[in-house]
Amino acid sequence: MHKPILALTYDRIDQWIASLQPDLAAEGFACAVGILRGGGPLALMVSHAVGVPAAFLRYERATRAVAWDSSIPLPPPGSKVLVCEDIAGAGNTLDDCVAFLRGHGLEVKTLVAAFDDLSRMRPDYGIDARGYFVLFPWERHAYTDGYREAWQRTRAGMDGAIGEDHEFAVYAIDLDGILLPDVAPQHYEADLAAALAERDALLPFERLPGIDFTRVKAIVTGRPEMDRPRTLDWLARHGFHGPSLVMRDTARYGDRPHEVAAHKARAAVALSCTHFVESDPVQSIHIAQFAPLMRVVWWDAFQGAGQLVSAHRWETAAGGPMLARPQALPAA
Repeated sequence: MHKPILALTYDRIDQWIASLQPDLAAEGFACAVGILRGGGPLALMVSHAVGVPAAFLRYERATRAVAWDSSIPLPPPGSKVLVCEDIAGAGNTLDDCVAFLRGHGLEVKTLVAAFDDLSRMRPDYGIDARGYFVLFPWERHAYTDGYREAWQRTRAGMDGAIGEDHEFAVYAIDLDGILLPDVAPQHYEADLAAALAERDALLPFERLPGIDFTRVKAIVTGRPEMDRPRTLDWLARHGFHGPSLVMRDTARYGDRPHEVAAHKARAAVALSCTHFVESDPVQSIHIAQFAPLMRVVWWDAFQGAGQLVSAHRWETAAGGPMLARPQALPAA
């Protein structure tokens, strides 16, 4: 994947639909029709923004069959409806669903969260994502190794249903503050050798984050690469053999919180992780900015509690503060 990632969060899509409210309201739609499942959230957002009923279509890609899947009836012939989908792709989904509705005498317009270079259809309403690789919040799991393997098996007829989204959760976790206590920064500043020896002698926390550790793909730490031998020794002594260890390249990432967070976010995204568990609240905020579709959990080991973190960059412009676009990962 060589294209830059365009992460479309729920907030960003909702704000875009809200910006279209006057135009959508003027269309006089009888209902907003979401193609399940990706188009469902958009149809509901349109429904709330414009005040029209939400309805749904179910599409079977294998047979290209379209079915009305709603508690409300199909609108009468001559009505205008808005078909909602997450992306106008290279396949037949949008074309077939539009043809189904037109076959019932309906006037159809289309709204998709994004269209790109491969889109077969240009929607009436859509975010122009040409030149980008689009990620949606309901597809964060779809880029994990496990999901891709299951999808290939299903496509080849080897398995039935792919599985539920939560079954493909993949974690990256911080090290210090997650598996063992942090050493106070002033100890490193006063006597580095003594602080490292103190850290090497620490025992693991008795209470770890309540996650399935078989789903932890990597320990991603801010420790510099030069600490790898002693870090691997500590992990081996205390039975943490499964996850790979990703350490910080100090030539690329400094030791300020946003630089360490950039290292962690980039590593977790490259590993196709869906979750990151971080011990430092400031770094948690930065990781959430850098990777807005990843579930970032700030874990407070001493309280034994975690909190999901979501963050948008706040900038001050002439005339006062404003919310700006999510911060992007710095160039590699």
